[in-house]
Amino acid sequence: MYGSESGTVPDDSERTAFRRAEKKYKLYYEDTYKSSKKKRKPKPKPVDLSQVLDFKSILESYNQKAVLPPGIVPVQCGFYFVPGALSVEEQCQWIRESLTIFPQPPNRTNHNAFYGPISDLFSAAKERKVLVAEGSSNSECSSAVSNGDADRWKFFEEHEVSSKGNSGKSVSASVLLRKLRWSTLGLQFEWSKRNYDVSLPHNKIPDTLCQLAKRLAKPAMPPGEEFQPEGAIVNYFGPGDMLGGHLDDMEADWSKPIVSMSLGCKAIFLLGGKLREDPPIAMFLRSGDVVLMAGEARECFHGVPRIFTEGENAEIVPLEKQFSDEEDVCALEYIQTSRINVNIRQVF
Repeated sequence: MYGSESGTVPDDSERTAFRRAEKKYKLYYEDTYKSSKKKRKPKPKPVDLSQVLDFKSILESYNQKAVLPPGIVPVQCGFYFVPGALSVEEQCQWIRESLTIFPQPPNRTNHNAFYGPISDLFSAAKERKVLVAEGSSNSECSSAVSNGDADRWKFFEEHEVSSKGNSGKSVSASVLLRKLRWSTLGLQFEWSKRNYDVSLPHNKIPDTLCQLAKRLAKPAMPPGEEFQPEGAIVNYFGPGDMLGGHLDDMEADWSKPIVSMSLGCKAIFLLGGKLREDPPIAMFLRSGDVVLMAGEARECFHGVPRIFTEGENAEIVPLEKQFSDEEDVCALEYIQTSRINVNIRQVF
C-alpha cells in the first residue's frame, strides 16, 4: 500500500478518479535543485489545497457563527470525523507507546520478514546501536533477534562494531526505526493473505487503548452494543510516504466501526466511493483527529496520499512544546517528520 514520490506512473487518461486525486496531492519535488552545483534540500512542488475540506476551520466557524460555512458537502453514511478528539497529552502518550510498546514482540512489524522479531528498537535507536548479522563480530551483544533458518541478528554498541572492523551485514537501529512502516496489535493481521491469523502468538490490545477505543467508537455503534477491540494496525509514515486507496474489509461485521487515530504531522485523507472511478473527497487530518468508518463507509475506498513535514505545514507545535523533557528528544525528532495512524478493529 505504501508508495513514494518516485517512479514511472501511467498517463492521466489511464487513471481512475481515485488515482488522479492521489497524483494531485502526492509529494513531488522541484527539479531545479538537481542542476545546482551546491547540494540543497529538495523543495516540494506547490500543490493546490483549495478543495481540501478543513474540519478544524469548519468547527471554528460554526462555534463563532453557529452556522456552517457555504459549500460543505455530505460524506458517506457511516463516516464520522471528530476533530481534536485527543488532547495534546493523550497524543504524546500514544506517540510514545507507538514507538516503544506497539512494535514489541509478539506484535509483528514489516521488519519481521527479514530480521525476525526485534525487541526494544526505539531504545536501541536512542542509544545509537547497530543491528549486525550473527558471525560478523565476536563482541558481546546487548539483545538478539532471530528469524528461524535465516540470519540471526544482534544489537551491538556502535563503537563495538567499528572497533571490530565489521564487514558483514549490518544496519543502524535509527535507520530501522525510520523504515518502520507497520505493526500489529492484538489478533495479528497476515498481510500476504489479507486475513487475521488467530494461530499466531499475540497479546491482547492494551486495556487503556481498549477503553479509549470503546469511548471513541460510541457514536458509530449500533444501539445497545459496545465496541470490542480485538485487533489493531499501526501505520508509520515518513516524508514522501503514502497509503494507496484500499478497503478495510476483512472484519466480520461492517456495522462495527474502525476507530482511526491520527498522531504527528498533518496529512490529507481521501474518502472515495465503492468504486475507484468515484471521485474522492479530500480532507485534512491533524494530530489528535479521529475518524470512524462503519456501515456503508466500510465499502468505500480510502487512502492517504500526502503528509506535510515542511515547517508550519506539519502543524505539530503543541506536540513540540509537550515533548520538552530530555527523555523525549528522540520521540520529538521522530514525530517532526512523521505521522502515526492507530486504527483499532472489532474482528469478529
